[in-house]
Amino acid sequence: MADELDAVAVRAMLLQVCTRMIENTDRLTEADQAVGDGDHGIGMRRGFTAARDKLEALEPASVAEVFKTVGTAVMAQTGGASGAVFGTLYRAGATACGDHALDAATFLAFLEQGLAAVQKRGGAVPGAKTMIDALAPAAEAARAAQADGLAAMIRAAADAAQQGVQASRDMIATTGKARTLGERSLGHPDPGAISMQIQLAAMQDYVAGQRED
Repeated sequence: MADELDAVAVRAMLLQVCTRMIENTDRLTEADQAVGDGDHGIGMRRGFTAARDKLEALEPASVAEVFKTVGTAVMAQTGGASGAVFGTLYRAGATACGDHALDAATFLAFLEQGLAAVQKRGGAVPGAKTMIDALAPAAEAARAAQADGLAAMIRAAADAAQQGVQASRDMIATTGKARTLGERSLGHPDPGAISMQIQLAAMQDYVAGQRED
């Protein structure tokens, strides 16, 4: 398989992302109960169920259309800040991909432009205990692995996101609902960071499976 994905393959990959997010509803709910109001899992399930339904009905003309479909559904149906930031991430991904297939360069653009768009929208920075603490290291790791191709890049991004989730345990929330907890948020990973890691891990699993076929 060439080290790139066409629109149909990206649709299949993001369907796997949606399924994985829905399957992790309870995990995300429990994580959010520790630092927030406990609705993150339900919101993510609602948004990614809507995205799954839209993707299943889609005959994609471009990779950009696939990303935009997910971003629009997540933004419209998730609710709250999570819907805004994850919807923004995927809609920025649509802009990054344009008319191109998803290869190493466009995946890197998806992460880096998505990171910039999310930071602009929410105003969060690395270290504030948000999904950016998984997304930012993922983007950095992807850039370092770009020369190794798409599969290696996604694997590096997913691994870095997992490290970011673990690092978020030692952060004090300074934005979002968790900021009211102050030091009580220590010891708990950020639910948004977990969501980001789950999505990248699902992408990694899909691409790894394609390379084995």
